[in-house]
Amino acid sequence: MRVCITTEQRFVRTPDSYVWAPTVASYSFWRRYLDVFDEARVIARVANIGAAEPSWRRADGEGVSFGNVPYYVGPLQYARRYLALRKAVQQVVSDGDAVIMRVSSHIAACLESTLSSDRPFGLEIVGDPYEVFAPGSIDHPLRPLLRWWFTRTMRRECQNAAAVAYVTSGVLQDRYHAKRDAFKTSYSSIELPEDAFVDAPRRWDQPPRPVRVIAVGSLEQMYKGFDVLIDAVACCRCKGLDLELDIVGDGRFRSALERRALTRGIQQKVRFAGQISGACQVREHLDRAHLFVLPSKTEGLPRAMVEAMARGLPCIGSTVGGIPELLSSEDLVARGDAGALANKIVEVVSQPARLTRMSEANHARARNFHDSILRPKRRLFLDHVRKTTQDWNYARSV
Repeated sequence: MRVCITTEQRFVRTPDSYVWAPTVASYSFWRRYLDVFDEARVIARVANIGAAEPSWRRADGEGVSFGNVPYYVGPLQYARRYLALRKAVQQVVSDGDAVIMRVSSHIAACLESTLSSDRPFGLEIVGDPYEVFAPGSIDHPLRPLLRWWFTRTMRRECQNAAAVAYVTSGVLQDRYHAKRDAFKTSYSSIELPEDAFVDAPRRWDQPPRPVRVIAVGSLEQMYKGFDVLIDAVACCRCKGLDLELDIVGDGRFRSALERRALTRGIQQKVRFAGQISGACQVREHLDRAHLFVLPSKTEGLPRAMVEAMARGLPCIGSTVGGIPELLSSEDLVARGDAGALANKIVEVVSQPARLTRMSEANHARARNFHDSILRPKRRLFLDHVRKTTQDWNYARSV
């Protein structure tokens, strides 16, 4: 059986017909669906380009193909191309296919509207439109309407789904209720094999100097709060803290963030590493840092933070999405508050014993995301989607 999976990730296709992932979601990510299904078709936006960048990775491969839809960026282009999107997803998905939608997602909303009312499908909830369109998270004149519409849409999708997998343990479950008889589970999309973990937590006998802070995430939107982090770093340096920041990731807002660092007078202390290819290279950057900071404005459950925890890094995050499920309340700050974030950084790095405790707690908590724990949970979800689809197909044939 083939499974069709919607995603908001954007991809590119080179003249040799290969599909590439500029960020995450490479072939190893989609291959996990082949644990249960014979074939996986990813429904996504794919742009044609001349050549792939060296840091990009193949997204298609044996058993994994792409059914691309009209390319759009932002809600306005989505609205303009909605009818073409509906037609495209109807052509990609066949009657015998299983359907899994990774939400929140414009493409998923379009696909769900074309399915018959009795057709089973699975949801993997990896984000929250209520926070994506919250004040301060995105600058758009229709932000309040978009927040209401997409939150309402995802709640409806949850009520119609045969199986729902949440990326959080409780936060998203409280806002988006699955129907009573649906199969429900929770697991992260992260891949954490044994070599992702350091052997032991870190220890500090004295405060690190200079303090090396790292942040990892896409710069395609301002969702990760890196603008807030740059302001906080400037504030820390004004307080006399010798601090450097590495930002790993790339996207269309990189130049704006570089200008922000220049305006704050800390351009020499903020390094933009760009997109790094391969988990090993990311881990090398994490291992050189003293503190991981992610002041997100919206989140599901941040994979980059879990990866940092597995390396024994102390972490500071904002009080959004699943971050409070990962960190102690004393390691959290309010979304968008650069002053509070600066104070928290200064507070944490001045206490070697606290850094050590944070490393120990994070290293232990990251074990909950080991592949050996997450893969069986994912397998049960996929099994349920396959079985309900088989039952539906059988009922239609008799």
